[in-house]
Amino acid sequence: MRRTMAAVLAICAAVAVAGTTYARPAARAAVAPPAAEPAGDGAQQVGTIERVGALLDRLGGPLTLRYPGASYVKVHFDRLLLGPGDRVVITDARGGQRQEVAGPGPRWAMSVDGDTAVVRFFPGTVGLLPLRRQLASLGVGIDRVARGFTRKELADRAAADRSKRSGAARRLAGGEGRTESICGGFDDKRDAVCYKSSDPEAYNRSKAVARLLIDGTELCSGWRVGPGNRMFTNHHCFADSATAKNTEVWFNYECAACGGFDVLRSTKVWGGDVLATDQRLDFTLFTVQGFESVRQFGFLELDVRDPRRGEELLIPQHPGGDPTMIVMDPPSVRAGGNCSVADPAYDGYDAGTDVAYYCDTEGGSSGSPVLSRDTHKVVALHHFGGCPNSGVRIDLIYAALKPLL
Repeated sequence: MRRTMAAVLAICAAVAVAGTTYARPAARAAVAPPAAEPAGDGAQQVGTIERVGALLDRLGGPLTLRYPGASYVKVHFDRLLLGPGDRVVITDARGGQRQEVAGPGPRWAMSVDGDTAVVRFFPGTVGLLPLRRQLASLGVGIDRVARGFTRKELADRAAADRSKRSGAARRLAGGEGRTESICGGFDDKRDAVCYKSSDPEAYNRSKAVARLLIDGTELCSGWRVGPGNRMFTNHHCFADSATAKNTEVWFNYECAACGGFDVLRSTKVWGGDVLATDQRLDFTLFTVQGFESVRQFGFLELDVRDPRRGEELLIPQHPGGDPTMIVMDPPSVRAGGNCSVADPAYDGYDAGTDVAYYCDTEGGSSGSPVLSRDTHKVVALHHFGGCPNSGVRIDLIYAALKPLL
């Protein structure tokens, strides 16, 4: 992680149920890609699944799920059969984040930020059927939890990935086949808020970029396109409506201060329907549920043309699942910097489908928009690392999707 802590919390997991603590160890038709694929940034794994096995009854106390150091906790109900007036509410440890979960199950609940989720069952009224028969048909059960990796786990995974990439690079002549996406020896990505005053246009555009939490443990980036309910990500992030509807879309997930730890309260909605997807051009166009709550964050426009070699770029993204970051060349090095079009007709999943650049990205950046600094419109959909990194040309995607945009 780019941010460090003076002390690292121990990795452990515990579940407290009604006062008792149990300790335990922690698509549409697609075009097949060529045999030799470029190195992808890919969906970034940022969490793991923990088994629970707990039942909530009408007389029991709250269920507290705590995983010290976890970045989020996301509850799965394998049973969610509610009677009239019954309510199930999930909060964080302090009760500031609150959501009511509707039945029936099985289903995932929306995640809560932090390392603790508290689940409460509020019973309603009992009907006229015999009590035993009625209660036997109802119930709330939790079988598993998705929780975010701790900072230490993330750091350990990053170190292992760097070691693996370094070994592969040493084995391959001339550095062929490298998968790292930090180009030029220095990471140029900065928190989006760092540009709020110095480049407000870039900062405002970044608000339309969302963090995608897919199936509870994987991350990609996505972004609103146009004023309607339309969003883009990569096909390799997800490609069907069932997965989209199990994907959390986080807007406003950004640092409150440049280089700081505190983040703004994000607005989370569920993904909706996949409208189109394609493996060759590696795009998925989808909708979100609760669109009105995210309309305020704005949208991006497409720059449907041939990108120019040397054209300066910027990429707002969620690398490694971090709060929104932007990569672009600072004014002092804009002439001849890394973040510009190196090849406007680079090979992706097919010949000439991509724009190549040396803008820094990471796992989790997949699905980010690549914007021209001249027009502040999208010229490519980022999907591959490898230095050069690359994105699918937006003019090719637009030609395939024009009626839907």
